Amino acid sequence: MNRKERVTASLAHMQPDKVPYHLDFTAPARAAMASWYGDDHFEESLGNCLLMLETEPADSWQRVAGEVWRDQFGVQWDRSIDSDIGNVCGVAITRENLMTYEFPDPADPARFAGWEEKIAHRGDLFVVANLGFSLFERAWTLAGMENILMAMVDEKSFVNELLDRILDFNLKVIEKACAFPIDAMRFGDDWGQQSGLITGRALWKELIGPRVEKMYRLTRARGKRVFIHSCGKVEELFPDLIESGVDVFNPFQPEVMDVYAMKRRFGDRLSFFGGISTQKTLPYGTVRDVKDEVKRLLDAVGKDGGYIASPAHAIPKDAKPENIAAMIEVLQGQ
Repeated sequence: MNRKERVTASLAHMQPDKVPYHLDFTAPARAAMASWYGDDHFEESLGNCLLMLETEPADSWQRVAGEVWRDQFGVQWDRSIDSDIGNVCGVAITRENLMTYEFPDPADPARFAGWEEKIAHRGDLFVVANLGFSLFERAWTLAGMENILMAMVDEKSFVNELLDRILDFNLKVIEKACAFPIDAMRFGDDWGQQSGLITGRALWKELIGPRVEKMYRLTRARGKRVFIHSCGKVEELFPDLIESGVDVFNPFQPEVMDVYAMKRRFGDRLSFFGGISTQKTLPYGTVRDVKDEVKRLLDAVGKDGGYIASPAHAIPKDAKPENIAAMIEVLQGQ
């Protein structure tokens, strides 16, 4: 089987000859591994199974001053601590400017610049278009986390109007993206923390669930698979997500959920992408710990398909290079 065939079989809950896998790196972790291997192009030989395409225009991030950057929505991010994403500074949208605030153009051709060439040269990769910060995250980055959480309780009209504007933008991006010969859309929207849902299930089902379902249903209607990314302890939503049309859940964090129990309970209806510990094993474990964990995941979660092996998030800067190398060795050695 080639790499795309392995992913396709796995998502159909069939056993591939090898468990497909995909590795992403934060900038510091990538630099550390380039030094470890003595090869700045080491990623080209990893054997990743996915080709990830971004729906943001390439020049959408602009430096404002120092380490402060502005994204396509006009939100400013301080990257002095976290160079990969950053921390939101200030509030862009308020009740007063909500309906007049200018959103970026969802049909901007720059969003899809280079896609045709990348897809044409994808080889045997499974192509996934990424729409990050797709609803809740987009709302709180625009209006402020505390403001959004309070408004979900006492000013729902504001939250509904903001979420509807974001949803309208997203649906237009999805339509454009799905016109390309991609295999899936991946939606990023962190709903969880280490101990449970940020909003609680009732507010999620009232305000978030019906809107993300519209995005997932549209994607499925265009013949594409649905990947979602939500950090945190969110397994209580798995039945809702399956009903909404989700095919693949990521990042599948072993620190907040029993990944083996989740496979047993939902593995016939939901595929998982992630599972390798980025909070404990990769930064603090031994090489033996890493190899044992990865092998167990491949054998148990990878059984009968329904799994794309991966670290639970982009590999962080505190992951030990020798541990990352051990993980790669096991994945490549299947």
